[in-house]
Amino acid sequence: MNFFWEARKVILLSVLIYLSVKAIFFFGYVSQYIEQITLYALIVILASLGLNVIYGYTGQFSLGHAAFYGIGAYVSAYLTKIFSIENIFAYIPILFISGAAAGLIGYLIGIPILRLRDDFLAIATLGFGTLVRVLLDNSDKFSEVFGGSRGFVGIPRLTTFELAFIIVIFLILITHNLIYSRYGLFWRCIKNDELASASIGINTFSMKLMAFTYGCFLAGIGGALYANLYTFLHPSNFDILKSIDFLIIVIVGGMGSIAGTIYAGLIWVGFIEGLRIVLPAEVVDLRWVFIPLLLIALMMWKPYGLMTKGRN
Repeated sequence: MNFFWEARKVILLSVLIYLSVKAIFFFGYVSQYIEQITLYALIVILASLGLNVIYGYTGQFSLGHAAFYGIGAYVSAYLTKIFSIENIFAYIPILFISGAAAGLIGYLIGIPILRLRDDFLAIATLGFGTLVRVLLDNSDKFSEVFGGSRGFVGIPRLTTFELAFIIVIFLILITHNLIYSRYGLFWRCIKNDELASASIGINTFSMKLMAFTYGCFLAGIGGALYANLYTFLHPSNFDILKSIDFLIIVIVGGMGSIAGTIYAGLIWVGFIEGLRIVLPAEVVDLRWVFIPLLLIALMMWKPYGLMTKGRN
């Protein structure tokens, strides 16, 4: 019953946030560019939440998260273009199909690589991310629709603020429920001491595979929303740097903190895009000097993340 009470409070807060943001958009207080960046921030939060499940709660160091983000994006782009989807209600099943595709590939890849740990797992996931990037670069050999290194064009714009907001809040609640279920308890036990977890009867491999699959599923849905927001995809959007973005958000927000992922996602996107607006065009690249300085300052001030008081 406590979960439903917590969910009710989150839903009420979400409705208030939605009405406030919608009022700002309606009265034209911000530009369309800011509206699109707000949508993008929601997508980044969702994808980062998937990595938080994998790394923050289960302790699996993944550097290939952007690959699953890209898989979801390309599956959604392909299906919506091939079937000429224009109705948002027809688009919702495609969102979850895209997430399921990313989750399925995550499951198949996870079977061999999740037997590795720490740096070895990071290198394996990095290798898979590079493999996906190369496949996307050469995807036009499978079908001209994908565009290959030229990029995927002609994607219908179906992602709206209402849809993205509802999907993100719904999946945050589902994730919260999972984290505070027995499965979430198993994940945290494995993160703290995998050997001790196995000694008390927890099937550590199955639990790690479950967390990895679910995290990839969230990344896939985030990628699907991204594809139908910007209507153009390029393989460079899903390289190692995008995986690092998600990793930074998880660490800055606090590993094992849903609220931290939300705050850090908003700060990260807001800071990057805010500097793009504030800085003159001729020095806009200097934002990549300010961003590392911000990260250094945050890590010195909050070494365990914004929403984590100390090491568990």
